[in-house]
Amino acid sequence: MNKKLITLLLSVLMVLFLAACGSGDDSAADTDANKDDSNGTEETVDETDSGLLPYEQWKELDPEEIEGDLVVITHRTDIVDSVYQDYKAEFEALYPNVTVEFEALADYGGEIMPRINTEDFGDVQYLPIQVPIEDIPNFFEPFGPIEEMNERYLGVEERATGGTVYGIPIALTYTGVIYNQAVFEEAGVEELPTTQEEFLAALQLVKDNTDAIPMYTNYGDAWPLAQWEGAVTSTAGSEDYYNVDILDDPRPFEAGDPHYEHYKLMYEVAERGLIEADPLTTDWESSKVMMNNGEIATMVLGSWALEQIQDAGPNGDDIAIMAFPSDAERTLFSMGADMNISVSKFSDNKDAAFAWVDYFIHKSGYSVEQAGGISASVDVPLPDALAEAEEAGAEFVMLTPSPEDKLGLLDEIDKEAEVGLWMEDEKQILIEAAIGNRDMSFDDVMNRWNDAWEEAYNKIVE
Repeated sequence: MNKKLITLLLSVLMVLFLAACGSGDDSAADTDANKDDSNGTEETVDETDSGLLPYEQWKELDPEEIEGDLVVITHRTDIVDSVYQDYKAEFEALYPNVTVEFEALADYGGEIMPRINTEDFGDVQYLPIQVPIEDIPNFFEPFGPIEEMNERYLGVEERATGGTVYGIPIALTYTGVIYNQAVFEEAGVEELPTTQEEFLAALQLVKDNTDAIPMYTNYGDAWPLAQWEGAVTSTAGSEDYYNVDILDDPRPFEAGDPHYEHYKLMYEVAERGLIEADPLTTDWESSKVMMNNGEIATMVLGSWALEQIQDAGPNGDDIAIMAFPSDAERTLFSMGADMNISVSKFSDNKDAAFAWVDYFIHKSGYSVEQAGGISASVDVPLPDALAEAEEAGAEFVMLTPSPEDKLGLLDEIDKEAEVGLWMEDEKQILIEAAIGNRDMSFDDVMNRWNDAWEEAYNKIVE
C-alpha cells in the first residue's frame, strides 16, 4: 500500500470536509472516536412485510399525506437561523403539509433533560447521553432491529438496547492533523508525511524555513491536548485495540504499545522545540486565526475543527486535514459517532418526524458540510477523493465493540487509575516534562501511567 498516495489523495478530499461546532471548546465534540459506548442486545423489533424498517413506514404514504407542525430541537445555535432554514425550505418543499420549527439549545444536555419527564421535548431531537440506556425505550421511538440497522448505518449500536436501535448518528467524525498547505509549501515539504519520522522531519523544515510555529499544542487551554486520544487507533493500526486488546493488558503504556508510541510523538515534538515558544500563553480562539494566517503549520484535532479554522480568516483554502502519522501497516481513520438523532415517543407527528430524520441523514449534507465527517448511511456516496483514497487502501473503520462482559471496563479502569485517557491533565505533564519544566523523562511519565493503570486493573479485574 502506498501511504504517500493515500495521504495525498486525502489532502485533496479533506479540504471539502467542513466541520462546524458552535463554540470554542469542542473538546468533547461528541467525537470521542475511541470511546466504547456500545451495548449488548437481545430482543428486537421486526421489519414489516414490505421490508421497511419501523421508522420507514411513512414511505408507504404519499408525501402530501404526511402532515403536522414539527418541532426539531438542535444544539446548533450557530447555524439554526441560516443553514437550518435552508433545510426547512427543502424539507417543506418535499412535504408541503408539514411545517418545521427549530429550538436551539446552547447547553443541550442541561436544557433538555428537565423536559424529558414532562414528555415535552420536541418531535425530533438528539438522544441525551444522560438518559440511561435501559430507559431509552420509555421516551424514544424504535428505528429498527440492530441487525438490520447495522447493514444500513454505521455507529447505531451506541444507543441501542434490547436489540433495537433508537438513534442514528448525525455524522461520523475522526481525528487527524489539520495543517496549512501554504506553510508546508514554503517550508519545502514536498510530500505529506505519513510516518512519525517523516512528520517530525516536516515540522523541522517548517521551523528552519518559515516563521510559522511547526505545531501548536494549545497547552494553555489544555482541552485540545485530549484530542490526541482520538487518533490512538491510527497509531495502533487496528480497530480491535481500543475496546478489546487493551482490556487484557495491565500495563498498556510499555515501549511498543500503541499508547506509548502515540504519545512519544507528542513528547518528541515538544522536546525538539517544534511547538509554541511559551505554551503557558496559548489561546484556542487566537490559534484558529493564526493558523489561517499561516502563523501555525499544524494542530492535532478532530475533523469538527476544520471549518472553524477555515472560517477564521481569508485563507480558508490553505487549510486541510491529513491522516495522523503512523508507522502501522494499515492506514486507519477511526470513526466516532456524533450525537444520535431520535424521535420522541410522545410525538403526535411521528410520520413527519421520521421523514425529517430520513431527510437529515440522507439528503441535507449536514454530516460532511457542517460536522466535518461522513454520513452514517452506507447508501450516501463518499466524495470522489475519499472513494479514491479508499480504493488506494485507506480504511475508515468503526471500533470493534468491547465484549459484552467487559462493557465499560476501559472507562472504569481509567477512572480508578486517574490516567485520564480523554482528559488533558496528564498530557500537560507530558508537555511540561518535554520542555524541561519537570524533571521527568518520557519513560518516567509512561511508568507513572503504567503503575497507576496496573494498580487499578488489579483492583477491578482480578
